[in-house]
Amino acid sequence: MNEELMNEESVPLPPPSFPADIRPLRVALPLITVSWLILLTVVVMASVRIQRWEIAPGEAMTVSSRIGFMPAKEGDAVPQRYVADEGIRFVTAFGGQLSILDSILGWIDPYVRVDTYREHFGEQTPTSSRRLGFQAMTGAKQIAEYVAMSKVGLEATLKEGPILIEQLICQGAPAENSACVNLQVGEQITHIDGVATPTLSLLAVEMKNRKVGESVVLTVLPYVAPNEESKGKAKKVTVTLMASPDDERAIVGFIPADTRVTSLPFDVNISTADIGGPSAGLAFTLALLDELSEGDLMGKGKVAATGTMDENQNVGAIGALEQKAVAVRDSGVTLFLVPAGQSPDEMKAARAAAGSGVRIVQVATLDAALKALRDNGGSSLPKTLKK
Repeated sequence: MNEELMNEESVPLPPPSFPADIRPLRVALPLITVSWLILLTVVVMASVRIQRWEIAPGEAMTVSSRIGFMPAKEGDAVPQRYVADEGIRFVTAFGGQLSILDSILGWIDPYVRVDTYREHFGEQTPTSSRRLGFQAMTGAKQIAEYVAMSKVGLEATLKEGPILIEQLICQGAPAENSACVNLQVGEQITHIDGVATPTLSLLAVEMKNRKVGESVVLTVLPYVAPNEESKGKAKKVTVTLMASPDDERAIVGFIPADTRVTSLPFDVNISTADIGGPSAGLAFTLALLDELSEGDLMGKGKVAATGTMDENQNVGAIGALEQKAVAVRDSGVTLFLVPAGQSPDEMKAARAAAGSGVRIVQVATLDAALKALRDNGGSSLPKTLKK
């Protein structure tokens, strides 16, 4: 080597390093790949909707904050309102369409019921089911207003509403031109053979001398949500009359929705947004009575109620009681009023779901519900209010 080319300060190069141990990398790469695949699978399962629907615990929500009293017209009087701090709660259950992941979690959860399309909707479509839910909620509010005002001596009357199809009768229907085939849930019948039939009473008059197998021409309007004005374009539909399942008289072949409207000397509004169904009728009635009377109608603790209400003050059975019991438990309710018509199996499941902290009382009538509230320490209801 030429020594003149060497620098006195130069140092020798370090010895070459040996290759690192790559065994951990061989293990990590497959684990990372599997993790990403699992994550991707979860994302896909969470985003892909399938033909499964849930019945799951919803919420127990106070009614008082949703109530409003207003004059029917300027200058009209409105009864004094005693706003409740808590008041009674109505209870909901969720029922949306599920993803693959939701379905798996629902099958695991003991308080979630996973239904097939037919189990959830029966012969209806999702659209018609939603329509009927909103109409049923509107009807529940109207009946609650009528019953509550009548109970305390205020002027209230029920007026017939339009003819709205709630359900079609298909069993025993003729093969062609039946209502089951030619009409749709939610449609409104306005005429029969050109004669106006704005109410069921008037339709019944026009149906008196009709025969099974006779063809009639109905004028129908498409479905419109409650409180909306536009009805769309009317159409004429030919329908062959069928025999009633109960007797031999001729019928069109549908079950009407309860569209009766309560007439009051002032306006009542109960805001329910996009909540459907008739099961809040009892809770709405008790909430209105609480708002119209001094004192605390509910008594000790938090109180919730579920059940339909009819104009004769009877409480009717509801669905998804077990899921509603879970919602009641989670909201801290201590007294839960439920219909007397629920089956023993439903009651057993509801009591187990609610736990020992919730006392469940079955009631068949409004008076029975008011007695249960008095037993809970609630105030007595005045017989009449000053007008």
